[in-house]
Amino acid sequence: MIFKDKVVIVTGAGRGIGRGISIAYARHGAIVILADKTSESAEETFQLIKKAGGTSAIISADVSRPEDITRLISETEERFGTIDILINNAGIAEWKSPYELEVDDWDRIINTNLRGMFLCSREAAKVMRKHKRGSIINISSTRAIMSEPDSEAYAASKGGIAALTHALAASFSPDNIQVNCISPGWIETGDYSNLRNIDHTQHFSQRVGTPDDIARACLYITDEKNNFMNGTNLVIDGGMTKKMIYEP
Repeated sequence: MIFKDKVVIVTGAGRGIGRGISIAYARHGAIVILADKTSESAEETFQLIKKAGGTSAIISADVSRPEDITRLISETEERFGTIDILINNAGIAEWKSPYELEVDDWDRIINTNLRGMFLCSREAAKVMRKHKRGSIINISSTRAIMSEPDSEAYAASKGGIAALTHALAASFSPDNIQVNCISPGWIETGDYSNLRNIDHTQHFSQRVGTPDDIARACLYITDEKNNFMNGTNLVIDGGMTKKMIYEP
């Protein structure tokens, strides 16, 4: 297993895409650090990994708090000696009219989704450069390139993540640290069986995505043999952002 004993941090590991990514790395032999501000959710992921025979540890962290990020990285290094891979997945959203969006709402979303991602990347890279290698994946969204009403703060944060990715790739390149971005489309994290036929068929791929679709992409990108992939934003959306949509 190419990820055997690799130390992987996944933020927002307690549910959804973060949980799927965490389990995938654990199945491939990695030591997975489950970083989440909700310890109960992280514990559920921990038990699923344990049941599958994998290795993981929980470190509670709210990525909107710089001191939590510093503690997350330092504790991981102290306990496991290094950080090989960082998956910046934690994020929040709020749908509110721009006429009503408060400054506190904006700051909470930006500080969690964008500033937190920068700080996690910077602090993890300080550890990675000691070993002259590392891989970082930032989870953005197709909302970085397309929008619905009332999504300004979320869209701004996700667009910022895409730009942050190629900037960090340039800055970290002398230390052999690759930074890439994944922009998921509709990834169903609830009951997949409740989806309607039209939910699936509107996609070129004829189905709604699952967390495993994103997890497999993470495994591919962070394979050391694939380090020529750098500064890239990989869109995984079943083709929806390439679809012309007109009213009939």
